[in-house]
Amino acid sequence: MSQRLGDLLVKEKIISQEQLQQATKVQKENNCRLGAALVKLAFLTEEDFTNFLSRQYGVPAINLSYFEIDSSVVKLIPYETAKRYQILPLSRVGASLTIAMVDPTNVFAMDDIKFMTGFNIEPVVASESSILQGIDKAYGAKHEEELESVMQTMNDSEAADVELQAEEEEAAAADLERAADEAPIVKLVNLILTDAVKRGASDIHMEPYEKEFRVRFRIDGVLQAIMSPPLKLKDAMTSRLKIMSKLDISEKRLPQDGRIMLKMQLGGKKKQLDFRVSTLPTLWGEKIVMRLLDKENLRLDMTKLGFEPESLVKFEKAILKPYGMVLVTGPTGSGKTNTLYSAISRLNTPDTNIMTAEDPVEFQLGGVNQVQMKEQIGLNFAAALRAFLRQDPNTILVGEIRDFETAEIAIKAALTGHLVLSTLHTNGAPETITRLMNMGIEPFLVATSVHLICAQRLIRRVCKECAEPMEVPQQTLIDEGFTPEEAKTAKIMKGRGCGVCNNTGYKGRVGLYEVMEVDDEIRELVLVGASALELKKKAIQQGMVTLRRSGIIKVALGMTTLEEVARETIH
Repeated sequence: MSQRLGDLLVKEKIISQEQLQQATKVQKENNCRLGAALVKLAFLTEEDFTNFLSRQYGVPAINLSYFEIDSSVVKLIPYETAKRYQILPLSRVGASLTIAMVDPTNVFAMDDIKFMTGFNIEPVVASESSILQGIDKAYGAKHEEELESVMQTMNDSEAADVELQAEEEEAAAADLERAADEAPIVKLVNLILTDAVKRGASDIHMEPYEKEFRVRFRIDGVLQAIMSPPLKLKDAMTSRLKIMSKLDISEKRLPQDGRIMLKMQLGGKKKQLDFRVSTLPTLWGEKIVMRLLDKENLRLDMTKLGFEPESLVKFEKAILKPYGMVLVTGPTGSGKTNTLYSAISRLNTPDTNIMTAEDPVEFQLGGVNQVQMKEQIGLNFAAALRAFLRQDPNTILVGEIRDFETAEIAIKAALTGHLVLSTLHTNGAPETITRLMNMGIEPFLVATSVHLICAQRLIRRVCKECAEPMEVPQQTLIDEGFTPEEAKTAKIMKGRGCGVCNNTGYKGRVGLYEVMEVDDEIRELVLVGASALELKKKAIQQGMVTLRRSGIIKVALGMTTLEEVARETIH
């Protein structure tokens, strides 16, 4: 294997010809495997080598440190055989035995074990050091474990009985758990999670239908079909994700929410990842949606979010006031949380007490007192807000104003010397005022407490790698909202589609912002019960950049396309 493998490593440009020659020399001197020689010379890591073997021979790779080895399976293969072939038996399902191997091309070893055990052999590849450690642990500690369990039974027979009872009751769940812990399932689920991170996805959707099981990623705000695993893997994959999220795998009739915390090695860097998991029972099984919360994607620098300069000045002025209310509005997934976190990190100094009520807490911010809502025990936004007011706060963030009670307490807090930041689901800034009044808040309270409203959307950026100029008739641009002068000078760009952007022509996103300051003139309009349309006209007269206008500016700068702006805004 070694010579052919060495040539393949050189061909794949993983090592150079000189490195191969050095490794071959060390291999002969130490009578070891080529992989061990390459690792010893630090030309590549054990993980890189294992992943290469996995790709090359189409055999799943496994990290044995995360794998619980079944002690009953270890008895099937003698210690001497395991040591000689450097293999470790992992699990058995039906007539198939899964074994971890250093060399997945060793047909003699597989034939020998098949003859010895009578099972079909399913190989997975693992690093040499982890297999040797695993052999020592699995075969060496066996007698100690037996002795320990006997002593445990003698000392604590009651506990043993209770535990047995629980095991018997959970027989069905145990079957699911066993299927979910099989190496190929673990590998496939890990692959989906890592692939989502590499592609920069914000959400993963796993959807069961009558005849297919579909996996989709939301990349830059748009869902893309990624794969359709075999339908028979549906239950095992669902169970695996529920185990990782610490959810009840036997409960399939009710929605559940959980969280997966992972450490992942990506591009030579260790990343800590957080997936928010939601399960929903559908007609053909449980649909799972995972929201990827990646701290590195959280932009806390307000100048980089996409605000127009004049809008940013207004926004910063409002959040730096000692009291009053600042509202951020927009649909789900429009970046409201990011804008609010940016505002909080701007205000986060040792002399301010910042309290937040969130559902859920998406990112942990140092120096900020964050409270997670728990509806089932009565801890909702209104209850948290009441408690906050007894905690001597300077700044309060309420995740969302959903009802009259929350709105009323938030407005009272804004009127009694606190800065209140919150979100609402409305289409634009002027509509937010009428939405608050529809909730039952008096116009004079809205007019005096609200200082600024920021409506926002996220649209896709043109991919920088494949951007190219595009000819658009001037009249078309004028019809879309450009001024005649802008239509003459605008540089309209379009992504051709390349490997970097997955042939979509778009990579990354940028925000559109509509910032409405509530000044004396707008306050008067609110007090006389003006409509959202009248408020909008007045705000535009005073220089408000609308969502559409914010998009047009970004199209003129070559950041995005007219299609993207038209998809998220109205003329």
